[in-house]
Amino acid sequence: MITTWGATAVRLVRGQSAPVTYGLIVVCCLVFAISPVSGLNPVYGTGDELLAAQQDYFARWGVVPSELISGVPRAALAPATALFVHGSWLHLLGNMLFLYVFGAMVEERMGHLQFALFYLGCGYLALLAYAAAHAGSDQTLVGASGAISAVLGAFLRLFPKARVTSLFPFLFFLPLRFPAWVVLPFWVTLQWLAALQGGQGPGVAYLAHLVGFSLGFLYAWVRYGRTDRVKKPAPATEGDSQP
Repeated sequence: MITTWGATAVRLVRGQSAPVTYGLIVVCCLVFAISPVSGLNPVYGTGDELLAAQQDYFARWGVVPSELISGVPRAALAPATALFVHGSWLHLLGNMLFLYVFGAMVEERMGHLQFALFYLGCGYLALLAYAAAHAGSDQTLVGASGAISAVLGAFLRLFPKARVTSLFPFLFFLPLRFPAWVVLPFWVTLQWLAALQGGQGPGVAYLAHLVGFSLGFLYAWVRYGRTDRVKKPAPATEGDSQP
């Protein structure tokens, strides 16, 4: 499964009109709340019964690389449905927090419909790329991390000078402010190093993060050109990610 993002916090301006971003957050939270993974729905029982329901849930709505690459018809929709499925509370909250902080400004810049198609398309392709790289795997992939990585890539291209406050574990979580062009490439480097270390098999889909980020950055570069970036962001408001 795609896991959470790691130790980072952000503080920057957020958009004021972003119904798609906030709608995606609401849908993901509702889907998680009624799923067997949340533990809130008594329909799924407890103990072994609950574990079995969770496994069936992931297999039904997540991406199984071996099925997707082999051309199983129903698997073709799996990368789209998997974007709304999360493996734990921490996984959900981490992803939604990054989407909340970075998504609104990108949506305002792109427009609502274009942002929705961008989010879904990049998320689908990121999961597809990961599945192709692990074509023989039967391990299920879920989560919006690939799509949200695309949002980060687009944000870097469109708002490179937006101020981002990060908490670095190796600096005792001291809050340090840097522009997006410093923080987001640093995050990408961490994903790349993690992907190299985890190259022996699937588990954490760092490759999906890298593919999503690259797609988002390239899309914004091609769509908006070299001179259409926002150079002076508005005053900042706060947001946090998971520890």
